[in-house]
Amino acid sequence: MTGLSCFRPSRLRLGRRRDWLSSPARGRFAFSLLSAGLLAGQGFEASRAHADGVAASPAVSAASSPVSGPVSNDMAAVLGVARPLTFAPLVKKVGPAVVNIAVTRDINPSSSKRLHVLPDVKGTPLERRFRERLRRHGEEMLGAGSGFIIDPSGIIVTNNHVVGDASNITVSLSNGHELPARVLGVDDLTDIAVIKVESLTPLPYVKWGESRQVQVGDWIMAAGNPFGLGSSITAGIVSARGRDIGASPFDDFLQLDAPINPGNSGGPTFNMQGEVIAINTAIVSPTGGSVGIGFSIPSELVIPVVEALRTSGHIERGWLGVTLEDEEGQDGARVVDADKGGAAQLAGLRKNDFIITVGAEHVENARTLIRIIAATKPGTTLPLTVRRKAVVLKMQVSIGTRPVDDGRYGDGDDQ
Repeated sequence: MTGLSCFRPSRLRLGRRRDWLSSPARGRFAFSLLSAGLLAGQGFEASRAHADGVAASPAVSAASSPVSGPVSNDMAAVLGVARPLTFAPLVKKVGPAVVNIAVTRDINPSSSKRLHVLPDVKGTPLERRFRERLRRHGEEMLGAGSGFIIDPSGIIVTNNHVVGDASNITVSLSNGHELPARVLGVDDLTDIAVIKVESLTPLPYVKWGESRQVQVGDWIMAAGNPFGLGSSITAGIVSARGRDIGASPFDDFLQLDAPINPGNSGGPTFNMQGEVIAINTAIVSPTGGSVGIGFSIPSELVIPVVEALRTSGHIERGWLGVTLEDEEGQDGARVVDADKGGAAQLAGLRKNDFIITVGAEHVENARTLIRIIAATKPGTTLPLTVRRKAVVLKMQVSIGTRPVDDGRYGDGDDQ
């Protein structure tokens, strides 16, 4: 892989809210989203599976039945309990539902405008081939990533940063077939997108697993399209839970040590039962490739977003209209400021109040409160328990609607 770099720096923050890692001067590590700047499955003249020379995915046959679910006793015996002897049965079971995604934008073939070659390809043996393909198809390549089918009708889940501002989205199935896709809905704050392909036959699909049951040290398997080379499988363990990498107010990533690289964005993380327990989304790396620190969005956060995007194409989130922060040694979330006329102010919340419960749920910190409110339907009335100096107060708040363009994430957490 020497010389083949698909590292795309992001503007995300790592760790504490003010610790930006956007330049070498601020640290040795850079933070990267995982969408690769290569055509999905393209890279080497290894197969005639596609008319334009795209490399084929592993030879796993598609099926119209779900490809996940509890493994058999025989499979469990093969995988073992503490340390899997082989992942091959699991790969055969779920592989057909993992797809490669290529994203392009239309250009004028007769234009004298110089074709833009992504930094990921420039200087590699793929550059000439990349230019020829773009001229032939009249397209500009924006990136490539991964996804997985969750319904035989062709519903696919991926990352929002994979599909981006594409004019055309092409999905490559494990059997080599390519299908055009359309976007059903995207959510910037959680970086989740749902797209759909039309197929004459039912497609293989996977089922969701319960990420709440995942423990640090559990074995997992990651699948995707690293560096645009085509379907690839890696394995490892869950290194940590609840990672906040500064991507959004809803960060609650699983940290994995399975090798995942640029191009793996949107791909699934499986448990040993073949269920999707997370979506591969980002890595921390000094080189652009895997160093064993990857981040995936847990299924408990993904599932409700995906269902909303499938049905309505957008997300409506609850909103309090406050700026929050944590205070060391104090339970709950401290109110730094309340929007004039917002739900919090109308309920009677003041600066320096500590919100300690919402409904029946305990508030450990600001991020917990943000997730609780965001998951609440706008217009719902919730009881709050608030500590104001030494006095504990009970309030009722009517949850507002989170502004569509509210992606700000400054020194405090806005909710």
